[in-house]
Amino acid sequence: QVQLVESGGGLVQPGGSLRLSCVAFGGTFSLMTMGWYRQAPGKQRELVAAAAGDGSTNFANQVKDRFTISRDNAKKSVYLQMTSLKPEDTAVYYCSAQWGIRIYWGQGTQVTVSS
Repeated sequence: QVQLVESGGGLVQPGGSLRLSCVAFGGTFSLMTMGWYRQAPGKQRELVAAAAGDGSTNFANQVKDRFTISRDNAKKSVYLQMTSLKPEDTAVYYCSAQWGIRIYWGQGTQVTVSS
């Protein structure tokens, strides 16, 4: 069983930055593919960025020039650095961990981009 705890959301003005953090409890972190998803009101949850255990990463097209994902296996943590935030980035952001055939989710953290 894996538990994920996110932090770092909040209210930020357009053009601003935020850093989300997620700590994993349980499991073998280095073998997990860690990801960040988001869900805006009335929309489906979508992948924002992912980081595999080998260090490879991928990003959604709409964020790849603005967001960075990183992981610290020693701290069992994954981070999402968000810059040049736009109102359309407003959503609940979820940390995910894929380990074997199972996917685990955090509780979500709200990010609101507004002036």
